[in-house]
Amino acid sequence: MARSALLNVMVQAALKAGRRLSRDFGELENLQVSRKGPGDFVSSADLQAEQTIKEELQKARPNFGFLMEESGEHEGADKSHRWIIDPLDGTTNFLHGIPMFAISIALEHEGRIVAGIIYNPATDDLFTAERGRGAFYNDRRMRVAARDDFHDCVIATGVPHLGRGRHKPYLDQLETIMADVSGLRSTGSAALDMAYVATGRFDGYWEEFLYPWDVAAGILLVREAGGFVTDINGGDDMFKSGSVIAANEAIRRHIQHGLKKAQNK
Repeated sequence: MARSALLNVMVQAALKAGRRLSRDFGELENLQVSRKGPGDFVSSADLQAEQTIKEELQKARPNFGFLMEESGEHEGADKSHRWIIDPLDGTTNFLHGIPMFAISIALEHEGRIVAGIIYNPATDDLFTAERGRGAFYNDRRMRVAARDDFHDCVIATGVPHLGRGRHKPYLDQLETIMADVSGLRSTGSAALDMAYVATGRFDGYWEEFLYPWDVAAGILLVREAGGFVTDINGGDDMFKSGSVIAANEAIRRHIQHGLKKAQNK
């Protein structure tokens, strides 16, 4: 596939940060780790990866702004462009030696995501998309799964943990969805869950209490792979609501219906 110059910059930034994450993943006992909140950790690996990505992107586009998980928002001279970065989505997995984590980088132009990548350094899985140009997994075109029978589907979800989410309403959601599907999965990384929907590994995904950097790249990946992404009420402002449903349109409707049914319990 032919990538644009901007997408190449994003890929190279992720690969460079990923090499450092791979080294740190092999020496977890040497990492400095601090707690941001209950069940929420940040390591020196997160911070160094974020700095590497920021430096690489600034070299190519010095006027673009940034929204980053660890260091927040930095407005650029170019107000129409913003990088949205999660340098290590799945930090808890990373710190436990579980190879399910990812770098997520998206480029927003005037409020719309126009390019996105998700990269897992542990498996060398690279997912990329540009608006109007399709989505690719390691340079092979991706399509969301075509299943329309909910009973045959494997659905991914993010499980709320200590200090995050409302546990009882989530259990109602889980009880409702699990009764109708072939299987449920949780990777511990929202970015990978959405990438796996885009490539057809998962038939759908839902989660609440998310941040823009968790889902920005994944939204574009799924849409460019022929899928649909909304919030749990069917709206289009996932950043504001903090919720996501991603799937083909038939399965997205099934998930949304199940979540509404759970709300009425």
